[in-house]
Amino acid sequence: MISCHTNLNSLRNDMKNSKILAETAAWLITLFMFLSVACVSEPNETEASQQPKPDVEQRLKELGVELREPSPPTANFVRAVRTGSLVFLAGHGPSKPEGGLVTGKVGADLNLDQAKEAARLSAISLLSSLKAEIGDLNKVKRIVKVHGMVNAVPDFTQHSQVMNGCSDFLVSVFGQRGKHARAAVGMGSLPRNMAVEIEMIVEVE
Repeated sequence: MISCHTNLNSLRNDMKNSKILAETAAWLITLFMFLSVACVSEPNETEASQQPKPDVEQRLKELGVELREPSPPTANFVRAVRTGSLVFLAGHGPSKPEGGLVTGKVGADLNLDQAKEAARLSAISLLSSLKAEIGDLNKVKRIVKVHGMVNAVPDFTQHSQVMNGCSDFLVSVFGQRGKHARAAVGMGSLPRNMAVEIEMIVEVE
């Protein structure tokens, strides 16, 4: 009788230990899966820094883009301010290659495609000032932030699509390093009736 009781207790202990082992194994499997996902996700967060750098100057030539020497500001400000590894660029408008600005109100004077081209020209103006500040655009580590202002009629709602003209151009030039945080807002008016004005923050070497 004692032997049977002992065997029963031993069986119960074995079952209890098996349950603990099974629970431990399940916990370890869950932990392993979590760590595997974390390890796979981590490179995506640093994707831009791990990508090989394209030759920005060569890329601009391939795109047929020529950067011009920026004209001096007409008021008490500068086009670019560098602090540490960041360059803050003042608002730039859509300078046309032949001179002058793209002007007019989007949704009345300009359609969406014309406004997107204006945003692209603004991005080119920004890069002209950036190059004047740092000397070589290959020093760019990341386009950090772009803030776009669109001179539009009150019922126009495609401001973000207008700003795609700028964003797509920056990515075409810098690759993954050109991807950035962004804001796109509508304005009742802009200086000199320019169609778009864009500010930018850039991290550099």
